[in-house]
Parts: sequence; C-alpha cells; structure tokens
Amino acid sequence: MQHPGFRVGNRLKYLTYLALLITFAVVIHTVEAAMPLPMPVPGVRIGLANIITLLTLILFGLRSGLMVAVIRSVLGSIFVGGLFGFGFWLSITAGIVSCLAMALILVFQRKGLVSLISVSVLGAAAHNLTQLSMASIIIASFDLLRGYFPFLLLLSVPTGIFTGLAAYYLEGVTGRMIRQTNPGDTR
Repeated sequence: MQHPGFRVGNRLKYLTYLALLITFAVVIHTVEAAMPLPMPVPGVRIGLANIITLLTLILFGLRSGLMVAVIRSVLGSIFVGGLFGFGFWLSITAGIVSCLAMALILVFQRKGLVSLISVSVLGAAAHNLTQLSMASIIIASFDLLRGYFPFLLLLSVPTGIFTGLAAYYLEGVTGRMIRQTNPGDTR
C-alpha cells in the first residue's frame, strides 16, 4: 500500500533521510534519559524522541516510523546501558504501540477530521498506557496500573501537545528541505 508521505525516487536518498531521523531520535532519547526532570510521577519523561517517530510517520509512513521507533529503542538502550532491562521492554513495546496508534489516527488527520496535535496526544496516551501495562505485567501488580493511569493520562495531554507542535513545525521545515534537494520527487 502506498502511503501519502514523500516518495523519494532514489533508495539511497531515502535510506539517508531515514538514517538521519534514526540518529536524531537516538540522540534525543539518550539525552532525555540523562536529564532528571521534576515530574509528579516517577520515571515520566516528555517523550521528545517521539517527535521524530511522528515526523517519520508523516513523511515516510508506517514501516519507516516503526523502524525509527524500534531502532531508537534498541540503540538508545545500548547507549544508556539498559539493553534488555526493564526500561528497554517498556520503551520498545510502548514505541511500537504508540507508532501504530498514531499511524491509525493519521488516516483521520489526512482527511481533515482531527489535528496533528490530536494524533500526538493520542500517541502519548497510548505510549503511557502501554508502558504502564507492561510495568504492571513485569512486576505482577495491577495496582500500579490503577494508581498511575489517571496521572499518566493527564500528563499525556501537555506532552502530546508539545510533541505535536514540534512535529508540525518540523514537517514544514523537513518537507521544504526534501523538496529542495529532490526537485523531481513529489509528495
């Protein structure tokens, strides 16, 4: 199925763009993991690397978005020092589920039924719910899910809005850059 993102005629150019997006996502993931943020819920992050996943979904579609989410989680966990640890499983499952959720909602966004901000907020909510569900399964305590879910759902709104606004801005900038460097390729 052809996605409505950019069609880059040259596979090498596409792979170069994808490598750059993965690099940005890994760097953001790693830096964000190193920054302690004063959040009301332990372990919560803004989810800045999800900006790149959403941008990839917009520009190149689901397959590319999933590649960015998975590779970012694997490489980010290696750089942070937690490959196959507790945080890795939370990151990779939530990255995949939120990417799938955002791809589904992007269908409605392209029809003008919802905004990109809505896509991002729903992706943040899916990410938080998946991480919380995985944590509850791993530690075998569903009280965790019941206790933290309202807070994480509430935190999904501002983080999703920020991520959506950033992706909206970057879509315009990146789209112009792709069109300028690939005049024969279309959107």
